[in-house]
Amino acid sequence: MTRGPQVGELRIDGDRLLRRLRELGEVGSTGDGGCARLALTDADRSGRDLVTTWMRDLGMQVAVDEIGNVVATLPGQEAGAAVMCGSHVDTVATGGIYDGNLGVLAGLEVVETLSAAGVVPRRPLAVAFFTDEEGSRFAPDMLGSLVYAGGLPVEEAYDIVGIDGARLGDELARIGYLGSLPCPGQAPHAYVELHIEQGPVLERHGETIGVVTGVQGISWQEVAIAGQSNHAGTTPLAYRHDAGLAAARVAVYARQLAAGMGGDQVATVGKLDLFPDLVNVVAGRATLTVDLRNTDEARLAEAERLLGAELDRIALDEGVRCSRRHLARFEPVEFDPRVVQVVESTAGSLGYSVRRMPSGAGHDAQMLARVCPAGMIFVPSVGGVSHNPAELTTPEHIEAGANVLLHVLARLADQGWS
Repeated sequence: MTRGPQVGELRIDGDRLLRRLRELGEVGSTGDGGCARLALTDADRSGRDLVTTWMRDLGMQVAVDEIGNVVATLPGQEAGAAVMCGSHVDTVATGGIYDGNLGVLAGLEVVETLSAAGVVPRRPLAVAFFTDEEGSRFAPDMLGSLVYAGGLPVEEAYDIVGIDGARLGDELARIGYLGSLPCPGQAPHAYVELHIEQGPVLERHGETIGVVTGVQGISWQEVAIAGQSNHAGTTPLAYRHDAGLAAARVAVYARQLAAGMGGDQVATVGKLDLFPDLVNVVAGRATLTVDLRNTDEARLAEAERLLGAELDRIALDEGVRCSRRHLARFEPVEFDPRVVQVVESTAGSLGYSVRRMPSGAGHDAQMLARVCPAGMIFVPSVGGVSHNPAELTTPEHIEAGANVLLHVLARLADQGWS
């Protein structure tokens, strides 16, 4: 890396990073401090346009691939695979301004800091944002990075239909982000993602940097229950085939399942629809989602088995039919120990307190880990709140995380491994 003696003392401009976070947060603003930029909507297009403008303003080479992932590259002294960072700029419908956005904009801040200091990296540096990380409009989540890593053919991804009936490929073209760069994409030399924790652990322990060791496995299932609609007043309990009651039993069991298994097991019923959804009618149909997560693949598979057995019992007890289908299924991921060590030692050398920890949420980094050494940096979330307009990470912690990212990327671009 071409550098002066001051490189080890370089620090990012926290105010500049915060300004960009807030400006991007205004795109799709919900008026309560949050924003809504569901993947491939008009708001997502506006957010993408803003970020790619900043990328070009920094002199980066911007490319868009066949699934709409955007990769901006700063050339190095040598050609070859880039050291990449990034995340996503799409949000959930009730999102905050930090989730995903921090990892992308901190990457731009790193590029601007190095460029202003006259630093030319040995290897190229790349900042990427991936399509539909949230999975809120088009399932599964981490879709763009999954296609980038070769885990889903782009032709299959195009045909995915969203919650609003839109076809993904059509929406990519409509918003102008149906790119030409082939998928799967070029494997980076390494990938590092800065992200808010989205949980309470770092804050509760008074620690600044989370050194992420891996990502929990995720099983998303949709459960469909078929019963019989009937009059709420004239149908005795013994003669009911109540899909609503069966759905309630599934939701209660999900919590009991996680509590009984203990450890890292969690379970969530996040979506529930009843039909005909009327106050005076026994529900004839119910559709709900069950989200199971565990850091251990065998235990995650056991949770899936136990859920299936319970669905059979509920169907028999209530006289209903239960079926299920997977919406997404990803095994647990362990990050490359070399990247984990670089993150940990860099944070320590900068004077920050650190904690090794797994990620409870899915991230693009777990998909990139299929093709290159990968790791993550966490910073605290106030109150553990995320996917909520009240989502907040303090300016001090934003700056700390971006400084760690700066020096991790510099080390990997200059040395790394052969």
